[in-house]
Parts: sequence; structure tokens; C-alpha cells
Amino acid sequence: MKMSWRRVTTGAAAAALGLGLLTGCGSNDDSGASGSAESTSAAASGGDITVFAAASLKGTFTELGEMFETANPGSHVEFSFAGSSDLAAQLDQGASADVFASADTNNMKKVVDAGLVAGTPVNFATNTLTIVTAPGNPKGITSFADLNREGTLVVTCAPQVPCGSATQKVETASGVDLTPVSEESSVTDVLNKVTAGQADAGLVYVTDAAGAGDKVTAVPFPEAAQAVNTYPIAALSASKQPEAAQGFLDLVTGPEGQAVLAKAGFAQP
Repeated sequence: MKMSWRRVTTGAAAAALGLGLLTGCGSNDDSGASGSAESTSAAASGGDITVFAAASLKGTFTELGEMFETANPGSHVEFSFAGSSDLAAQLDQGASADVFASADTNNMKKVVDAGLVAGTPVNFATNTLTIVTAPGNPKGITSFADLNREGTLVVTCAPQVPCGSATQKVETASGVDLTPVSEESSVTDVLNKVTAGQADAGLVYVTDAAGAGDKVTAVPFPEAAQAVNTYPIAALSASKQPEAAQGFLDLVTGPEGQAVLAKAGFAQP
């Protein structure tokens, strides 16, 4: 979709596809935890940057991109939203970007291990799973175990995708092994299957369910607490606009970015 001020791409668009990565990202690193949109304007003004971000961040990061451009006249932010594993694979195959925001630490670790990150990634949000159904919950699903009822069509994320990895953790914690009719490459694809009536239920993040509004009914379940995903963000070493990249990172991890994320339902790391 082409816009006058940026291009937002969804899905795995560029190079090849691959897998995932990070264990201990620093959560309070001074390089990523300070600024507001205003405080980054001098350093970032005029920088055009590309941000690779997890599909579940589309709504919040689009809003933050607008804030960044307003505060930094002449700057442009281009987003590529997809499953974190797809984005990590694209970066490993040489795709050009300035910032990477993953929906889990494992996929960030792969990018770090490939030597593609400048500095230390910063954890900026957490997210948990919920069940979504058609409006009104016509199947009467009230628990995670109900997803295994005969005749219930369930969709999940693929195991290599952060929401799929979280689903596997919930299965282990609950002792319930799901038999999904499809495994999708991003959490938004799962949501779309449910809203399109192609599935009775799906497992998505609470933020995706909230963003869908009355298109779905959300069914929380206690086992989700066993699979909280932590989101790290990092500037990339190949960036041609390192100051602008750091400026966007500072916005995400600073007070204004955290407020936007909290409004969408993300929790702090």
C-alpha cells in the first residue's frame, strides 16, 4: 500500500524465508530507553529508515512512525510487517533495513548471532495469547481444552513463528495437544482466518484481539500466562542512517512509545 509519506509492506516480501533467535536482551540500556519524539528530532532529522517489525506491531508502529515523521521533518519511515522468523531470515539473506523489532527473543538472537545488530537489543514490550472466535462465540468455547472439541476448526501460528512457539508452550503446560486445520506464518493471518469465517477459533495475541474489536470475541485462558512473549528492538549495523534508526528506537522505548503500546494492550517487559 503506497502512501504519500511512507510505504507499508505486509507479509514476507523480500528475500528468502528462514528461522528464529535471542536470549538475554538488555531491557534498560541507556541507548534505547530515553527519548521522546521531540528529543530525537535534531539527531534524526532528514533520515529515511526501513523498520522490519513483527506483524503484531503493525497498528502501534504505524502510529509511532507518524509521530516520528512529524517530530523529524524530512524523515520517512518504511515498514515491513511479517512473522518475526520471516523477517530474521530476510535480514540474514541480505535484506536492507535499519531497525528490527521481533515478537520474541529467539528471532532477535539469530540476527544478533549473525552480526547484524548494532549495540544491544532492548526489550520494550510483552504480549500473551488469547483465543478468538466469531462474534458471540457460537461454538461456546470457554477453555483451551475446548479447542480440541470434535468439529471445531482451529488455526494457530506455525511453530517457528513467535505466536506458534507460545502456543506450543501452552500445549505443554496444559497437556492439551491441538490439531489445527492450518498453521499460519503470522498472527495476523490467524486472525484473518477467524474473521473471514474460515475457522471457528484461533490463537492470537491479546493486542490483536483488541485491535479486531467486534469482529471477534476474545476468550482468555489461564494457561496463557505460561507463554509470555518478550519483544526486543535493535538498530542494525548495516544502517545508512544510524542516528535516525536510534531515534526511532528511542521513541519506541521512551515514554511516548510506551504509552502507545500500553493503549494497544501490550505490557512492559
